[in-house]
Amino acid sequence: MTEQQLRRSFVNCSKGEANSATLPRDLAELPWESLEVLGWRDPRAPLRGYLVVQREGRPVGIALRAAESRMSARRSVMCLLCQSTQSGDAVSLFTARRAGEAGRNGNTVGTYVCADLGCAARARTEIPPWLRERDPDEVGRERVAELRERVGTLVDAVLR
Repeated sequence: MTEQQLRRSFVNCSKGEANSATLPRDLAELPWESLEVLGWRDPRAPLRGYLVVQREGRPVGIALRAAESRMSARRSVMCLLCQSTQSGDAVSLFTARRAGEAGRNGNTVGTYVCADLGCAARARTEIPPWLRERDPDEVGRERVAELRERVGTLVDAVLR
């Protein structure tokens, strides 16, 4: 995927906002065919993040904003995309402006997500204790499929 394709994929921000996004440094080396979702935080704008998924053969991206406040590290919190449990400071509330007129009117959707947006890797590697007796490859495939479905639901909510 090229930089231009990635920037054009964003459905809930202006062209100017998409053009000002800091893209991942290793964009050219990413294994697109095996990525369920690409997520990253913008190092120049710490509260900004991005998720990009393939839908119907084309990339669809959404711009996110992290909450300014953080949860306590002493609490365990679950990411609602990859469903991994982490300390509260490793999960953040992210909001996404809706696409089109709804977004221009200030409508947003939100969910709790891994603060580093590294859900794709966690879905494959962090197997919950109650699933560890099963085949790890099978569990990994199931968790990846579930992640893809939950991210699709979030994208659908942004597009509504």
